[in-house]
Amino acid sequence: MAVASAPADGRLVEITEKITVKVVNKAGAEVGTVEIDPADFGGKINKQLLHDVVLMYLANQRAGTASTLRRGEVAGSTKKLFRQKGTGNARAGTKRTNKRRGGGTAKGPKPRDYEYHLPKRAVRAATRMAILSKFRDGEALVIDDLAFAAPKTKEAAALLKAIKVGKKTVKKSSVPAGATAPVETEVEIDVTLADTTVLIATAGYDANVFRSARNIGGVKVLPAAELNAYTVLKHKRLLVTKAALEELRKKTADRRPAAATA
Repeated sequence: MAVASAPADGRLVEITEKITVKVVNKAGAEVGTVEIDPADFGGKINKQLLHDVVLMYLANQRAGTASTLRRGEVAGSTKKLFRQKGTGNARAGTKRTNKRRGGGTAKGPKPRDYEYHLPKRAVRAATRMAILSKFRDGEALVIDDLAFAAPKTKEAAALLKAIKVGKKTVKKSSVPAGATAPVETEVEIDVTLADTTVLIATAGYDANVFRSARNIGGVKVLPAAELNAYTVLKHKRLLVTKAALEELRKKTADRRPAAATA
């Protein structure tokens, strides 16, 4: 397990030691391990940057189509309803006021564009941090080979059910022999990838893998080049092929300064 050091505010976490990640096959059996060097993914996790980038992705998904009619846009006369004084009523102006039924909305929303973009270097760094956080928290697995001869959802679902990621305790009710009321007992069961949301990262676009998994709820398949911080953090587990892991490492190495790679 990696050793991480963090300042008092807890926003920046530095990871110094290598992380050991399990390697599984399509049958769900562990076939080895692989060591992840945190330096390959920046070696740091900045929670504030991750927060800012996720907010950016969420904002850019907003349609911004909410629209209301203001007092100048609703139908109705602009004439004062009755004279200011002498009627005994509260003073009133036009019927279009937001205080009356059918009137306009006061400062209501209008169509707008919520899109904005952070610097590209910050977004790329956040993607590396998100992937590193999955490795650090034990929420990532490496699969030695992921290939399907043809698109088969049944095979993809069987693969997810075969890969175990932990255990949980559940309560089960049963009626023992001779008893009249059910008895609850705690049973420990395996948790598999089929029980959670999964992001599958492949080296490139694989049509068979994509078509096999696209109909399974909570499962998304993306090439390594298209991973982003929001998608990585949105899914509880990350399943990376060996080839995709090498692509991610290569991507980071290509962007390092010459002095750092020397």
